[in-house]
Amino acid sequence: MKHFKILFGILLSAGVFVACNNQEAKPVVAAPAADSSGIKEETISFPADSANLNAFVVYNDSVKGRRPAVIVIPEWWGLNDYPKMRARMLAKLGYVAMALDIYGDGKVADNPDSAKAYATPFYMNPMKAKIRIDSAIARLRKYDNVDPENIGAIGYCFGGGVLLNTARLGDDLKAVVSFHGSLIGTPARKDLLRTKILVCHGNADKFVSPADVAKFKKQMDSIGANYTFIGYDSATHAFTNPASTATGEKFHMPIAYNGKADTASWQAMTTFLAGVFGK
Repeated sequence: MKHFKILFGILLSAGVFVACNNQEAKPVVAAPAADSSGIKEETISFPADSANLNAFVVYNDSVKGRRPAVIVIPEWWGLNDYPKMRARMLAKLGYVAMALDIYGDGKVADNPDSAKAYATPFYMNPMKAKIRIDSAIARLRKYDNVDPENIGAIGYCFGGGVLLNTARLGDDLKAVVSFHGSLIGTPARKDLLRTKILVCHGNADKFVSPADVAKFKKQMDSIGANYTFIGYDSATHAFTNPASTATGEKFHMPIAYNGKADTASWQAMTTFLAGVFGK
C-alpha cells in the first residue's frame, strides 16, 4: 500500500490520474427508448454509499432470455457521452450494458481540476468504489434479462484503475477489462482476487511506467491470478477515446487517440468476454 500512496502523490501533483450504508429505496427509472434494431436505452437512479448513482442501461430487447451484463466505469471525466457510446457497443454484442455514474449525483467534469477533485476520494479510499460497484451489480441482478452469475465490467483510464483495485478487493465480478488504467494500487491477495482480468495498456503511456507494468505482472503472477496483459506500441494514455487528442491539446496533457490500438483492444475485449461468459 506504501507504493500506492507514493504513486497517488505523484499523479496528484501532476494534476492528472491514469485518466457504508447502502440504503433500500425504489430505483427511479426513466422511460425507455428504442430504435428499429430493438436496442432499448434507459436512465435509472439508485442509492449507494452516500450518493445517488445514475446509470445508463442499454440492451437489445428483441433478444429474449437472460444474458451476461457488463458495467462500464468511465474515465475521470465522469458519465459523459463516451462511456454511453461504449455501452451501446456492448449492447450490440448481446450484453446488457450499464454505464455507471460512479461519482454519484450526476457529477461530470469538463476540466482536469474538477476531474481530479471528483476522482481523488476513490484513489484515497478504493473501498468507496467497491461499495458503489457492488450496488450497481445488485441493481443489474434485478433485471429479468440479466444472468446474475455472469456480470463483468470494463473501465477506461480512471475507471480501469478503479476496477483493478476493486477486483483485488474481492469484488463479485466474473471478468474485468482495464483500458489504459493505472496498475498499482490495492494489494494482490490470492484469498480475495477471483476475477479474470484483461489489461489493455498503451506502451507509450507516460502515467504508467515500465516499472509499474513489471510490478503489476509480478504481483499477479505471485498469486496465480488469471490475467492477460496486452501492450500496444505507440499508444498513449486514453488511446481508445477519439476525443482524447483534442482534449490533450486543450489541457496540455500527454494523451492521444490511437485508432489501431483502439480497434485491436476492443477486439481483444470482445474475445476475452466471450470466453469468460461462454458466448
